[in-house]
Amino acid sequence: MASNRHLGRIVAMQTLYEHDFRGGETSGLELSPILERNLDEFRSNIDDTNFVQDIVDGVSSHLPDIDAIIGPAAPEWPVDQIAKIDKIILRIGVYELINKREVPPKVAINEAVELAKTFGGENSK
Repeated sequence: MASNRHLGRIVAMQTLYEHDFRGGETSGLELSPILERNLDEFRSNIDDTNFVQDIVDGVSSHLPDIDAIIGPAAPEWPVDQIAKIDKIILRIGVYELINKREVPPKVAINEAVELAKTFGGENSK
């Protein structure tokens, strides 16, 4: 299940990244079709698609609160100036830390670091 959840986080990250990259809420672009397309590609390898859906919906619906937590933690980097992929990874990590009580904090942090190592820039982790 753990590797399934890791892949699930990757799918959630890709979905949130594409949505943000293409203009996010201000563009009127819906998250659901992006998520469904991404899930369709990996569905056979993900046991719990609800986990992925929860991350995408949770990050999206708690965005102002999540960004309010990230901002003071990185005062020299305003949230809107953080690289898009790093910002998405931070948002997923913060969402899991604050809202996903069944995910141990150590796991949420480790997963965010692993995503940053794989998908972020040289200094992301």
